[in-house]
Amino acid sequence: MAYWLLKTEPGEFSAHDIAKGGKHVWDGVSNPTALIHLRNFAVGDQAFIYHTGSEKQIVSIVEITKAAYPDPKRKGPERESGKFVVVGLWHLEMLEAPVPLALIKSHKEFAEWDLVRIGRLSVVPTSEAQWNKVFELSLELSNKK
Repeated sequence: MAYWLLKTEPGEFSAHDIAKGGKHVWDGVSNPTALIHLRNFAVGDQAFIYHTGSEKQIVSIVEITKAAYPDPKRKGPERESGKFVVVGLWHLEMLEAPVPLALIKSHKEFAEWDLVRIGRLSVVPTSEAQWNKVFELSLELSNKK
């Protein structure tokens, strides 16, 4: 199983929208690097959902339910080329407490994470160590409430 992070603008499609249930399609990705990452998703992989904009925080976890396939919203040659792909996902859980980007940046373990290094990348590979550290930070934040 691999780990990922998916960025979304909460005003457009939030973790709370995903949590309402059902399977969802993760679409709208056009960055070539992000599309390469999407093509590497496998069923059973897990991803953090990160809210961009004014929130800038990791808020939930989803599971990939369908590997990359051509974006059905694309038409004609653009769809047939397979250049633009989407994946299926399912809400697993909200984090105990959201983990803000500022806190992530304050920990040296995240210095090489593409979330920190490449701010505009919408699909980010995540190591198991980074994955576990986010959970640890979420629990610490939750215990401070």
